[in-house]
Order: sequence, then C-alpha cells, then structure tokens
Amino acid sequence: MTTVDDRTAAAPRRKGPARGARRSRLTDEHGRRVAPWELVVRYLLLVAVLALTVGPFVWQLSTSLKGPTEDIFSTPPKFLPSHPTLHNYSRVSGTIPVWNYAFNSLKVAVANVVTNCLGAALAGYAIARLRYRGRRLLTLVFIVAMLVPVEGIVIAQFQTMRSLGLNNTLLGVVLPGCVGAMNILLMRNAFLHLPQEVDEAAIVDGANAWQRFTRIALPSVKGTLAVVAIFAFMGSWDDFLWPLIVLSDSSKFTLTIGLNYLHGTFADDQRLVAAGTIIAVVPLIVLFACLQRFFFRGVGEGAVKG
Repeated sequence: MTTVDDRTAAAPRRKGPARGARRSRLTDEHGRRVAPWELVVRYLLLVAVLALTVGPFVWQLSTSLKGPTEDIFSTPPKFLPSHPTLHNYSRVSGTIPVWNYAFNSLKVAVANVVTNCLGAALAGYAIARLRYRGRRLLTLVFIVAMLVPVEGIVIAQFQTMRSLGLNNTLLGVVLPGCVGAMNILLMRNAFLHLPQEVDEAAIVDGANAWQRFTRIALPSVKGTLAVVAIFAFMGSWDDFLWPLIVLSDSSKFTLTIGLNYLHGTFADDQRLVAAGTIIAVVPLIVLFACLQRFFFRGVGEGAVKG
C-alpha cells in the first residue's frame, strides 16, 4: 500500500512561476543572458543613432512645412510648425523647373540601374563561376579601381566625353557610372556562395554558360541585385560633381544641379531649400520601400532550397 507520504513524494513538483523563466527571456540572439541594464544601454544607443540619422531629415521636413511668418531660427527651436503649409513646394516649382530636372535625374538613374544590374551581374558571374587565366588578377583590378578617387580621374573622363561628342548630353552623364566596380564585387561574392554542385548538375544536363547564368545563378541572387539597384540609383540620383562638369545647357540639368539655384545671390530662403531637399529624397524612400524585402534577404543568399 502506498501511503500519503509516498504519493506526495511520487507526485511531480510544480515549478513556481519563477524568476528563471523571466530571466531566460532576457537573452540575445545567441541565447546568452543579458542584464537589464545592458538592454537599456542598447536601446539608448539605438535611439541616439536614430536621432543622428533620421533627425536632420525630419527637421528639413518640418522646415519645409513652415510658413513665411514663422521664425525657423528661433531659440529654442520649434520642431513642429504652428501652421503647416505646402506653399513652399509650389514656390519651388515656380522658382526652378524642378519637375524637368527630376525627370532628367530619373532618366539618368534608371539607365544607371539597368546598366549596373546587367553589367555587374554578367561580370560578377564571369569572375566567380567561369574558369580562365587571370581571373584572380581581374578581381584585384576591380578592387584597385575602387580605391581610385573620382576627383582624380574626372578630367580624363571629361576629355573622353568631349572627344566622343557626348559632353552636354545625358548619355555623357550615364556612361562613367554605367557599371561600378563595387557592384561587380558584390555580385561576385553572391555568385561565389552558390554551391558548385548545382553548376556541375546543370552541365551534365547539357546547359551552357548562358543558361546556367539566366536560369540558375541569377534567380538565386535577387537580394544582391536589389542592393546593386539601390546603390546605383542613389549614386546617380545624388551625384552633383560629374553632371555639373558635363552639362552646360540648363534644360538638361539634373535635380541636384537645379536645386543649387534655390540659393540666390541676394536671397536665401531655407524653406525653399528644405522643400527642394524633400522632393529629391522622396524617390529614394519610394525605391527602398519597394525593394526592402529583397534588400534584407542577404542571410540565405545563394543557398539551395530543398
């Protein structure tokens, strides 16, 4: 017979709602315990970084919405406008042909995205997956090309465009940045993560190099292609020095050059400058919002799905 004491001893003991369960929740991505003060420090650092990166943009947005009667240089500064208005944006379009400049920038940026995605993918695949002499030397050449500052070769680029008759044309703006060395190396690293067995199986099935590139390799690196597209668009959209050197006709100016004319010789309205800055930043935000799901997919890039 089992006594009450035996049943009590045999009964499973209940774990109290304990502190161990609460403590186990305070872990990082590697499963290690994190003290509460460490979490507080991390979040404070994240808030500080967020304020440094997003703060100037939000301040420009606030300035662009302030009316002419509001003091934008008040002390202490007022973050929220008292009477928000969109009048500054209409004044920008009345001061300069901002939409024509934006269309010119869009044509240059789209051309750069297409040429960089196509050229960088082809070159990266050739360096990473094909076998030929000088492949490692070619990779070193692209790395050295990244170290050369743009200011050091801008005169040679301008002379080349002038000899080709492409100065003062949008094509002359596109050509020097149509394929970037950094984008080629990004695509090379993405293609290197693809298993070699996939290529070997495709070769056994009779696939040539072009079929292996278009049907196997390229669909597996969509995340890196999105990164290349974003970098190419941002680089061409924000470029100021090269379009300023090449273009002389005001009807062909890009947006970055056109916005410079908001700074007058005898007048300098920071509300107009802020509104023009917001107009220039909006396309970048839209592009990133459209490609963000591909942009953050780099962890499993090049892996084989079962």
